[in-house]
Amino acid sequence: MSRNGSVRILIRPRLPVLALLLLAPSIPELLTGSTSVTHLVTDPVGFAVGFPLDILLYGAGALLIREFAVIYQKGWASILLLGAGYGIAEEGFEVHTFSSPSSVTVGALGVYGHLGGVNWLWALSLTIFHATYSIALPILLTNLWFPTVKDQRWLDRGSMGLLGFGYLAEVVGFGAFVAPYPLPPNALAFFIVVVFVLIALAFWAPRYLLRVRPGPRRVRRNGLILLGLVDFGAYFCVLLFASSWVIPAVAAAVFLVAADAAALVLILRWVGTEDLERSEYYFACGMLYALFAWDVLLEFVSVPGILVVTGLFAYLLYRLGRTLDRRAEPLPPGVSSP
Repeated sequence: MSRNGSVRILIRPRLPVLALLLLAPSIPELLTGSTSVTHLVTDPVGFAVGFPLDILLYGAGALLIREFAVIYQKGWASILLLGAGYGIAEEGFEVHTFSSPSSVTVGALGVYGHLGGVNWLWALSLTIFHATYSIALPILLTNLWFPTVKDQRWLDRGSMGLLGFGYLAEVVGFGAFVAPYPLPPNALAFFIVVVFVLIALAFWAPRYLLRVRPGPRRVRRNGLILLGLVDFGAYFCVLLFASSWVIPAVAAAVFLVAADAAALVLILRWVGTEDLERSEYYFACGMLYALFAWDVLLEFVSVPGILVVTGLFAYLLYRLGRTLDRRAEPLPPGVSSP
């Protein structure tokens, strides 16, 4: 609040903010084919309207969660908890895929794991996906690109309030007036309680929770890449289970949680504080490689333009790796680091 009582809108630094605003929707939407980049040609007006709304939704969510972690000095546990709450808000309260019957978006998971009007297995899968791919991964990549400002606040209260209002307006407005198949009242109440519990846990979680152990890492590059593949790989397995029904939906849910939990435990055991940026980079590569494989093997048939998005992200990963290499090079004698 300024001296005359008006609300200031301060965004600083602008480049990291812009990077996170674009990364947050681009990874889960453009890189998965959920939002077709081909619409730039076939439906430019629709894309020009839809993607800015994605930026408002994903970008605002990621920025607000990132600012929460900085202001309250929280770590990855709080980011993941709030990311899970974000996933419920998007899929359950806004676009209603938690309660949508079998469709192009939900697919077989509208039946497999469906009970009482809710796609429970889809809800679990998408909550984990949004926590990791829509929130944590964009924040991680932005931190790697801009390490000197990763612990600083980027937004003042005015800009946070504006983003929060825009985010809530989109979630509530789209959910109330556009999206079909709202959650049944009992399920809606349940998920609202879950979101509040997740927020409370995010406030409670200490910064050191999910912090890696001191010392060098005990896993090579390829091991970290494989661990990064687990999250999306487990989700893909659930899709295969849904198409065959060989494995009960409850067992698929247990498998999904167990696979992600095992990957998390191994990360905490094997990754050390030494050369942490490089470890984070390899893990991020694994997460993105899973989406690259999805695009090249499956999505390019229906969304040919997705290969352009894949190539762009592959180039950005390459440039980030080169940047980390330069940072690791010893400085010439008499030159201090910035």
